[in-house]
Amino acid sequence: MKRIVLGLLAATAMSVSAFAADDKPAVIYDLGGKFDKSFNEAAFNGAEKYTADSGVKYREFEIQNEAQREQALRKFASDGNSPIVIAGFSAAAAIEKVAAEFPDTKFVIIDAEVDKPNVRSVVFNDNEGSYLVGVIAAKSSKTGTVSFIGGMDVPLIRNFGCGYVGGVKATNPDAKVIQNMTGDTPAAWNDPAKGGEIAKSQIDQGSDVIFAAAGGTGIGVLQTAADADKLAIGVDSNQNGLHPGKVLTSMLKRVDVATYNAFKDAADGKFTAGVNVLGVKEGGVDYAVDENNAKLMTDDVKTAVEAAKADIISGKVKVHSYFSDNACPYK
Repeated sequence: MKRIVLGLLAATAMSVSAFAADDKPAVIYDLGGKFDKSFNEAAFNGAEKYTADSGVKYREFEIQNEAQREQALRKFASDGNSPIVIAGFSAAAAIEKVAAEFPDTKFVIIDAEVDKPNVRSVVFNDNEGSYLVGVIAAKSSKTGTVSFIGGMDVPLIRNFGCGYVGGVKATNPDAKVIQNMTGDTPAAWNDPAKGGEIAKSQIDQGSDVIFAAAGGTGIGVLQTAADADKLAIGVDSNQNGLHPGKVLTSMLKRVDVATYNAFKDAADGKFTAGVNVLGVKEGGVDYAVDENNAKLMTDDVKTAVEAAKADIISGKVKVHSYFSDNACPYK
């Protein structure tokens, strides 16, 4: 099995052209694949933009199982790639181990904190972005019932759900918010059929706006909502165009910017380790408006969400973080 994995990595290496001697970036995607239309694809888009701007190719690898994270990190580091960006909180243990073995290699982990002198940890205030789309959901709902579908049941996703409920309740205290998780294993990130089943159940309970923070599973949620003539909210990447007129908005999580900045900072000699926290104020999370949802975003909705955004930036509104106490106060 080990030979097969290394063979896959070698094939990946052969698929790209020669790198500049001192600029050899790489990206490793989490389970769900780089074209998940969500989290991984945002990292891919950031890497692609860097190549378009700089002309420098990057290496990439899509893991198929948990063990491949550490194998891919070690392979790229052994080959002299740096920086190496890896997407997903599940990579924390692997990057902590490999970063210690390669102290001269720059690593970046997205969605987790690893305390190593050669690791940049990029984390997002997902609760703040979720609060904004919660405001949009509450202003747009006709039934007074909205819902949330998470992927793997972990604190990160509960933080999304908590922020969403906060935004909904701040806008309509009488609103009902239904919440479900897809599962408790990594398979929960890539199960569109299960996402669709949960969405149908929530619609049957009266939900007319569904926010999915579930990676590839969310594709099934968006499809089911569109088929039922209900509204859905995308996540991470701008998913408005998947079902124009049926995706109310998307909570943008700028994984693309984090990836691009990591590559560019390393190339410019400006790479820094430590924790980077990106929230609404830093432009790390936001909501998406484009031609696909412009008609859904009425003046009333836009006024409400922009006011909420300004209040978060000013500090007037402090969105509760699930990480602070493993609880959510919004009821």
